[in-house]
Amino acid sequence: MTGQGFQDLGLQATSTDAGCACCSPTSHGAAATDTTAVPATGDVVSAQFLVEGMTCSHCVRSVTEEVSAIDGVSDVAVDLRAGGVSTVTVSSATPVDAARVREAVEEAGYSLASVS
Repeated sequence: MTGQGFQDLGLQATSTDAGCACCSPTSHGAAATDTTAVPATGDVVSAQFLVEGMTCSHCVRSVTEEVSAIDGVSDVAVDLRAGGVSTVTVSSATPVDAARVREAVEEAGYSLASVS
């Protein structure tokens, strides 16, 4: 497509995985990875949950809104894998009940990934 007004940005593939960096397939072994620990004063506890069905920023916004409404949650970060299994990291001052996170994700219209 050179010579048609397109500028070569010099981008090159960096891996052999199918798809781009934001939606290439990943493999996860569990639906929820509990990374909680007893926090010292001022520390933050994080737990990761694997969510199926999210495809866009609207999906991320819906899950973030529902999970953020759980008492004690201070931050929600989503690593979107469009069409795959996304990782949702929930941060709080004390461990958050995984069942409450599951309910919030389902309220948003999605589900936690099944354990494989």
